[in-house]
Amino acid sequence: MSALEISEDDYPEMAAVEAIQRGLHSYNQELGGPYDREPVTVLARDDEGAVQGGLLGLTYWNWLFIDWLWLSREQRGRGTGSLLLARAEAIARKRGCTHAYTDTFSFHGPQFWVRNGWAEAGRLDGMPPGHSRIWFQKVL
Repeated sequence: MSALEISEDDYPEMAAVEAIQRGLHSYNQELGGPYDREPVTVLARDDEGAVQGGLLGLTYWNWLFIDWLWLSREQRGRGTGSLLLARAEAIARKRGCTHAYTDTFSFHGPQFWVRNGWAEAGRLDGMPPGHSRIWFQKVL
């Protein structure tokens, strides 16, 4: 095998990014089995159709991963987040998922997850400084 050149690239070309993604996906499926990633998108819209909140995630390997959950300031504390989460969990169950996970920050209201039946699974204190990054999981 020839020597490799190691370099930094602040603006990588799409082909390089795709090569890394395809390579890791292939390796993961080789060892963990096919994971048929399917998106989960649940939206909360107002009367005019404007998005006031939403949840973005994926299902794969019998797990639901929640990547993003956002609510407009007006929707916070009104139960909208719990409705979005319940709908995503229902979608995941219908797809055969048995578990779910997410990560959030201590300033994002981690008690929301606990109120909805999720349990803390890990924590990085000091990320960002003065706060924590917290992982949660749930058996569906």
